Amino acid sequence: MAEWFDELAEFLRIPSISADTAHAADVKRAAEWVCSLIREAGGECDVIDWQGQPLAIGELRASSGAESAPTVISYGHFDVQPPDPLELWVSDPFEPEIRGEYLYGRGTVDDKGQLYMLLSAARELARSNELPVNVRFCCDGEEETGGHSIVEFLEADERGADAAIIFDSGMIRRDVPAFNVATRGMAYFHVTVRTGERDLHSGMYGGAALNAAHALIKTLDGLIAHDGTLDDALRVGRAAPADEELAGWTELPTGADELAEQGARPKDAEAARDFYLRTFAEPAIDVNGIATGSPHLQKTVLPVEAVANVSIRLAPGQKVEEIAPVVERLLRENAPAGADVDVELWSSSPPGLVPPDSKVIQLGLDAFERALGRRPALIRSGGTLPIVPALADKGIPTVITGFGLPDSQIHSPNERLVAEYVPAGIRAARELFLAFAQL
Repeated sequence: MAEWFDELAEFLRIPSISADTAHAADVKRAAEWVCSLIREAGGECDVIDWQGQPLAIGELRASSGAESAPTVISYGHFDVQPPDPLELWVSDPFEPEIRGEYLYGRGTVDDKGQLYMLLSAARELARSNELPVNVRFCCDGEEETGGHSIVEFLEADERGADAAIIFDSGMIRRDVPAFNVATRGMAYFHVTVRTGERDLHSGMYGGAALNAAHALIKTLDGLIAHDGTLDDALRVGRAAPADEELAGWTELPTGADELAEQGARPKDAEAARDFYLRTFAEPAIDVNGIATGSPHLQKTVLPVEAVANVSIRLAPGQKVEEIAPVVERLLRENAPAGADVDVELWSSSPPGLVPPDSKVIQLGLDAFERALGRRPALIRSGGTLPIVPALADKGIPTVITGFGLPDSQIHSPNERLVAEYVPAGIRAARELFLAFAQL
């Protein structure tokens, strides 16, 4: 343990907090650390300034026949979340330590510890002249604040690859690994409704004049899925889960347990039963914030303006350019006559989908089973990871997996990784690189 701990601890001690400009030099220092490990293993690596963001771009060439060997992109990020609130940490967030069975410290799981597994496995194979593939490391230092730099780099990079590996997620539960074969996309809207020239006295005009708060409620109501299913026009293009995926979902906690664990209440009578279908394979509309009138002071007015932020999570297979206009159309159609509706698309990211039956996924499943003694379940992520569609657009199937657990406390105080998962992760990454020689 001492060998990997000392090295990984050196990486974890760098406070590479991308959200804090005071740590910009630390983010770059973490990029240099990644590059130095790749160079020390016999590869090439440089820190590239990509429109103000540092990327660590490097490669370890196959031990023999590199010109004809498959190429595997390995992605990880070397920035971390801010550690606040510091008083809730049992130990210094940037002074990693092992307590009991856990390695504690900011970045142990998200994502330095997991990136280290990929780096260490590739180095181990290169040192023993057993690396059968070209491993191209493409790592960024702003995943926690957007993650667009690596996406833009990959879009501009004309080189292809045969596969990609991302260690930046987790297991279903202890010793039950999973591969994420799909991520949902996102379209985020800012909606403004105006109903006149100025706020009005509710005693003098209430019941006769349009109220912007009422108008906004009616405008949004046409989007919301009251029975659990959105308007059919918002569901066009969904990629149905494969049988192997559905089998993997049975390994997950029940929907009722997932909701209860978060202190959440089911949206409707079928929400718990259909939890994974709705969060993995269906689009979802959510109102993320509303502002209008005087919600905190007693003020009897008819507000003239109401605003809302609204997002739709796009199901795998859907396209932003097809669904975003439908959202805007439905908002305008549902607004009451006389209301002026302005809709701005503030941001978007497409969903990502990796065919579960692709050779990359099947070889990966076999490799993990050899390394860990258990075949991963195929699941999807309800969240959005921009790098996945960027790779998919280039025809690069991706293994998205990881060694975090539900209690890893990522983005929270006392982030922790099961210590024995460090060598286990290195072992699994090693088997992946060896298996991809067959591509």
